[in-house]
Amino acid sequence: MQIPRLHPDTIEEVKQRADIVDVVSEYVVLRKRGKDFVGLCPFHDEKSPSFTVSQTKQMYYCFGCQAGGNAIKFVMEVGKRSFADVVLDLARRYQVPVQTLEPEQRQELQRQLSLREQLYEILASTAQFYQHVLRQSQGQKAIQYLRSDRQLHEATIQQFGLGYAPPGWETLSRYLIDSKHYPAQLVEKAGLIKPRKEGGGYYDVFRDRLMIPIRDVQGRVIGFGGRTLTDEQPKYLNSPETELFSKGKTLFALDQAKAGISQFDQVVVVEGYFDAIALHAAGINNAVASLGTALSIEQVKLVLRYTESKKLVLNFDADQAGTNATERAIGEIAQLAYKGEVQMKILNIPDGKDADEYLHSHTLEDYQQLLANAPLWLNWQIQQIIKNRDLREATDFQQVTQQIVKLLKNIENNDTRNYYVSYCAEILSLGDTRLIPLRIENLLTQIVPQSDVSLLRLNKSASAKRGGNGRKTAPSPISNEPNLLEQAEALLLRIYLHCPEQRPTILAALEERDLQFSLSHHRFLWQQIIQISVKMEVDLVSNLQDIYPEFPEEMGLVSHLFHLSEKMQKDILRTPHVVQAAIACMERVLREKRYRHFLELWQATDPDTEPERWQSYYNAFYAEKMRLQELDKQRHFSITDLISS
Repeated sequence: MQIPRLHPDTIEEVKQRADIVDVVSEYVVLRKRGKDFVGLCPFHDEKSPSFTVSQTKQMYYCFGCQAGGNAIKFVMEVGKRSFADVVLDLARRYQVPVQTLEPEQRQELQRQLSLREQLYEILASTAQFYQHVLRQSQGQKAIQYLRSDRQLHEATIQQFGLGYAPPGWETLSRYLIDSKHYPAQLVEKAGLIKPRKEGGGYYDVFRDRLMIPIRDVQGRVIGFGGRTLTDEQPKYLNSPETELFSKGKTLFALDQAKAGISQFDQVVVVEGYFDAIALHAAGINNAVASLGTALSIEQVKLVLRYTESKKLVLNFDADQAGTNATERAIGEIAQLAYKGEVQMKILNIPDGKDADEYLHSHTLEDYQQLLANAPLWLNWQIQQIIKNRDLREATDFQQVTQQIVKLLKNIENNDTRNYYVSYCAEILSLGDTRLIPLRIENLLTQIVPQSDVSLLRLNKSASAKRGGNGRKTAPSPISNEPNLLEQAEALLLRIYLHCPEQRPTILAALEERDLQFSLSHHRFLWQQIIQISVKMEVDLVSNLQDIYPEFPEEMGLVSHLFHLSEKMQKDILRTPHVVQAAIACMERVLREKRYRHFLELWQATDPDTEPERWQSYYNAFYAEKMRLQELDKQRHFSITDLISS
C-alpha cells in the first residue's frame, strides 16, 4: 500500500535533527580530520579513505565515486530504502512528530509506522519479561548457572540483558497477549510464539531456557538465543527469521563491540554467545559472535565497517567442529583475503578450549598474547594441510604438495606469493637446506603462469651454462621497485624533519644496520641535516630553507618534504610502524645486492671440486634470502598509500 505523502515540515525537521555524523557513524568508521570527518566509502571498495562528512554543512561526499548528499540520502543509498521509509525511521529515532499532507491518511501512516515499531516494542517487552523472571524463584537455576558455571558478575548479566524463559507452554504468550494486549499475529511475527497444530491457540517458542537478547547495531532487541538448562536438544535455539531478524546478517554483541573495534582497529569473531560475553567481561570489548552459523560475507562486511585496517581474528573452537567452521568461514571470505581487503588471522586456543573456558583459568593478558601470536590465515591453512601427514611418505608428500599448490595459486600479490613459496619449500625440505632451492622451483613451476615458467627455465639454463655443473638454481626474490625505495627514503626524511621525537630512533636504526640513502638528492639533504644539527629542539625545516639560495637545484628536488598534507599529518602519527617499514625497504636494497652476489658465486662454484666453498656460498645467500623475507614482513605497512597523499 502506498505510503502517505509526508508534510514538508516533517521532512525539514528530520533534516534539522538528524546529525549526519551520528547517522553515518552507524555504518562507517569516521576519523576527525580538521573540522570534518573521513572514512572508507561504503559505496565502493577503497583502501585509502576518500569519504568525507561535514558536520557544519550536514553533507557527505566521496572523492572516489562522487557519491554525496545529506543524512536522508545516505540512509537511502546504503540501505536501498525509499525516501518515505527513511524519513519515518529517522523521525522515530529523533522523536520528530509526523505529519502528512492528507489528514485522512494518518491512520494508514500509523499502521505502517507501527508494524516494525510494534515488533521492536514486543521484543523489548519480552526481554524485560525474561530479565524479571530470572530474578524470581523459578529463575534460580538459571542465575546459579550464570554465576557458577559461567562465572559472570552481576554487571555483565545486566549489561547483556540476560534472562530466563519459564518452562510453561503459554507463560509468555499469556503475558504478551492477555496482559500487554499485543495482537497474537504480531507476537507470532516477532518469532516468540507458534500456532498449535490442533485445538487452536499458541505456544511459546522458548521454554525453560536461559535467554540472551540479540540486538541490532543500534542496540534494539531483534531476536533471542535460548540455551537449554537440561539435556534438551538443540542446546541453543535461535529466534526464527523475522521482519527484524536475519541470522546470516546479524552478529551478536556488535552493538556493544563497535566502539572497541574502532578503538583497537581489529575485530575478534567467536562462535558462541558466551564466548563473546566472557571476552567483554574480561575487557576484550571488540568481540562479536556469529550466532552459531558459518560466518557469511554479509556479516564480515558488516563488521569491517568499524575497522579501518580491516583486521579480523577468527577465534573458533579448536575441536574438529570448530576447525570445520573456520574452514567454512575462510572459504566464504577467502576472495576478500586474497585481495587484501581483509587481514585475517586464526586463533586456536591450546587444549581445544573455547574463549569462555580459557578465561576461567587464564588472565586477560594471556588471551591478548594469544591474539598477538595468532597466525595469518594462510599459515594456519598450511599447518592444517600438513597436520598428521608424514612428508617422508611419497603419497602424503604428493597430496600435501598438491594442496599447497592449489592454495598458493590464488595469491595475487607477487611478494606475498613468493614469501609463501619459500615458506612452504622449507616445510617440504624437512630440514635439509640443500633441497630448498629445488622445492622452490618445483612449486613455482606449478603455480606461476606458463609464460613465467618458460622464463624460469631460461634462467635455469643460463645459470647451468655459467656454473657448468647443471645444478638446480634458486629463484631470486622479486626486486624492489626503484620508486618504492625513493618513497621509503622520502618518507623517512619527512618523519625526521617533522617528528623530532623520532630522530633518535631513526639515527640508531641507520647506524645499527649500516644504511645510507641511495638517491643522490636524499643523500644531499641528509648531509645538510647532519651538518646543521641532530638535536631534537632545532627547527630543521626553517634552517634548511635558509640554505635554499645556496643550493637551489638540489633543494628544489627535496623541498616538497618540508610540507605535510592533511592525510600525511594523520598517517604520520603511526610513525613507529612507518619508520620500521621505511628502514626495511632501504635495508632490502642492500640485502638484495648481497643475495645476488652470493647466489652468483654459488652458481659459479662446482660442489664436487670445492664442496666447502659451495656450501659456504649457499649458506650465505640463503641467510640473505631469509633476511629478505623478514624485511618483507616489516615493510607490509603500505608506504605507497602514505606517499600518494
